[in-house]
Amino acid sequence: MQFSKYLRSVEKSQTLLLNEQSRTLEKGGKKVYKFGFGQSPFLPPQAVIDALKANAHRKDYSPVQGIPELREIVAQFHRRTDGIDVKAENVLIAPGSKILIYAVLAAFTKADLLVCAPAWVSYVPQAHLLGHGVITVPTSFEGRWRLTPEALAKALEARADKKIPSVLILNYPGNPDGLGYTPAELSALADVARKYGTLVISDEIYGQLHHTGRHVSLAKYYPEGTIVTSGLSKWCGAGGWRLGTAVIPAALGNEFKDTLLGIASETYSCAALPVQLAACEAFRFTPETGNYVVQQRRILSALGDECAARLQKSNIRVHKPEGAFYLFLDFSPVAGTLAEYSLNTSQAVCESLLAETGVALLPGTAFGMKSEQLSARLAYVDFDGVAVMEAARRTGTLEPLPAGFLSEHCAHQLAGIDALCDWVAKKESLAPDATHFAAAV
Repeated sequence: MQFSKYLRSVEKSQTLLLNEQSRTLEKGGKKVYKFGFGQSPFLPPQAVIDALKANAHRKDYSPVQGIPELREIVAQFHRRTDGIDVKAENVLIAPGSKILIYAVLAAFTKADLLVCAPAWVSYVPQAHLLGHGVITVPTSFEGRWRLTPEALAKALEARADKKIPSVLILNYPGNPDGLGYTPAELSALADVARKYGTLVISDEIYGQLHHTGRHVSLAKYYPEGTIVTSGLSKWCGAGGWRLGTAVIPAALGNEFKDTLLGIASETYSCAALPVQLAACEAFRFTPETGNYVVQQRRILSALGDECAARLQKSNIRVHKPEGAFYLFLDFSPVAGTLAEYSLNTSQAVCESLLAETGVALLPGTAFGMKSEQLSARLAYVDFDGVAVMEAARRTGTLEPLPAGFLSEHCAHQLAGIDALCDWVAKKESLAPDATHFAAAV
């Protein structure tokens, strides 16, 4: 049977593809620095693991919306940590926040999706699968890759059909940039979204990994129009368990929620019951869980700052991260040098790096950047999270990590950063006309 001309064109997730390529190289004996795949290196807290074990025999289907106990605990979690008014009846549980975002987009027969560039790799493909229009709002290194209210208003004003719904996805601390928004920035964006009646999906999956614990939810400023998504994959280190949450504003009404539940019932049915019961323990956020999160912040903050500082010395533009575990690299200062080696696209730069150094980065094109904008995402989590967490706990304090800690416990990660820096330095030293070329362009 010939179906090819009727099949959708869907690219495989570049993050998953790069992870597979890295594994293949490793099996071939090559040392690889796996900076392309953003998976938490930490295990979930022991109490959460124990809860999963204790409930492994629970095989029943749960309510589509999620078990009442978990929905209430998640509501309490957001009321306590984010200071937003959340009721259990407006919490949805699913096998991952990705499918929840897809369900929200699928609720509309037609809509315009607004995303920043750079933005997480799956937002735009999801919109394309559903036949929605996509409006990409560019950002800049100088603007810290942040969406501005002016740029958002301009994009909304320029929409061809203002009668159809507009949906903005905002992700912070951000993947791929590791940066957040200030309360003033969020308030200004909320004003614009409110003016245009734009629904916002605030993807706050990394909220608990804000390095100073100062994450602020957009829902504080735009409660009537913000859907907050989160889950266990990042701060709880349980990506493969697939547990996502969404808080739906009561102002959207029962019809909207019922539509989401109808989509859920016809697609994923429910999240696994044992995982939901383990999530109850996670979202209770006991003192032990709170300490576990603070230790992660200590490690990720120190390591992110160190990686950024080393890269900046190599003429790679990068902002120090404020949360999560990503750096978004801008190679434009060495674009002239790289052009001498015919490295004129972000894809070419990443392929060369992987082949020559074993450093695996994800090109900026995966995040909506133009190919000639030489950019890439670096996930600085290529270390043994269990061992590093234990070492951090042994310091006996919650103060910043002591001198020498990263060199001792994150040596492989730092070696990869140095390999990347050395690659740039070598290119610069061997390119005879790089300086002249850079001046010319």
